Amino acid sequence: MNIIFSEERMPGQAVVDKMMEAGRLCILEEGLNPDPIVVSVTFVDEEEIHELNKQYRGVDRITDVLSFPQFDDLDNIPEEGEVCIGDVVICPEQALLQADDFGHSPERELVYLFVHSMFHLLGYDHMEDEDKAEMREKEELIMSKIGVER
Repeated sequence: MNIIFSEERMPGQAVVDKMMEAGRLCILEEGLNPDPIVVSVTFVDEEEIHELNKQYRGVDRITDVLSFPQFDDLDNIPEEGEVCIGDVVICPEQALLQADDFGHSPERELVYLFVHSMFHLLGYDHMEDEDKAEMREKEELIMSKIGVER
């Protein structure tokens, strides 16, 4: 798996390493080969994520993470060559606030937001209670596997 990180606002290497490990495990969890998979991760400030949230989701407020999947159905992923399955946009400032609210480390929050977004790229959502429960279970499984439990 190849994760392309924006250099601006990028977290420390330990967080990046956990994201790399988590991303690969998310792909494997879905029964896919991680080798050709590419994901783009951009870190933005509160103003930029607010604008993106408003523009793409019609929600006029700051958010923590946005996911932009490239495929509606994973069966449509090409079988040859590298393939970008989507883009992740994370607001580190919002992650820091949430980490404080939830009582865990900023690093854990950043990795969790990435895992959450990876499952969105892989076709999951949390609009219905049943779907939310399934997605949360997968997120917690990955977080546990990489040793970043609550």
